[in-house]
Amino acid sequence: MGESFGAWQMGDDSRVMPLIDQANLACGFHAGDPLTMQRTVALALQHGVQIGAHPAYPDLQGFGRRHLRCSAEEVEALLLYQLGALDAFCRAAGSQLAYVKPHGALYHDLLGDDRLLTAALSACARFRRGLPLMVLAQVDNARAQQLADAVGVPLLFEAFADRAYQPDGRLLPRSQASAVHAGEEQTIAQGLAIARGEPFADCNGQALQL
Repeated sequence: MGESFGAWQMGDDSRVMPLIDQANLACGFHAGDPLTMQRTVALALQHGVQIGAHPAYPDLQGFGRRHLRCSAEEVEALLLYQLGALDAFCRAAGSQLAYVKPHGALYHDLLGDDRLLTAALSACARFRRGLPLMVLAQVDNARAQQLADAVGVPLLFEAFADRAYQPDGRLLPRSQASAVHAGEEQTIAQGLAIARGEPFADCNGQALQL
C-alpha cells in the first residue's frame, strides 16, 4: 500500500483499506513519497489497520524488484533509514510501526543470505525492542527462527494465496509466466489450504505444505 509516487498513481488503497487488518506501506525507496506516506498512514489508522513498514532497495525505476549488491552493513542502514521515515508519520498521528515486511528483491535476498537476514533482524532489534520482522514461510523455517531468536526479534511468517510456489517453499519468480495465479478459484483454494495448514499444489503439481 502507499505505492503511489508524485503524479504516478498505484493501487486503490482507499477501497482496499477497509477490508484488511494489516498493511505494508512503502517507505520511499521503491515507491511512495512523503505526502503519500502521510496520507496512507492516516487512511490505515482511520480503518484500524496495523501499519507495517515495507522497506526496499533504493530502486524507484525498478520498483524494488532488481537485486542490488548491497553489503549487510548497507542493508541494515537502509532499513533503519526507511523505518525511521515511516515511523515519523506514524508517531505524528499518534501510532507506531507494528512490524517490518521487506519488499521485492530485498525480501527474497534475505532468504538466501544469512548475512542479509541478520542485518534485517539487527535493524528491527535496534529500532525498537520486540518489533517483528515478516518473512516468507518455507518448508523449513528453522534457520530463520534460530537467527531471529539470537537477537530477540519475533518473526511473522507470510504465505501467498495468489502466487505459485517452488518445491522448496520459495515463490516462483515473477519472470515466469505462471508465477501469479490467473484464476480466482485456484487462488481461493490455495488460500484456504494455507489457512487450514493443509497441502496444496506447487508449480510442478506436487503436494506442498508450509
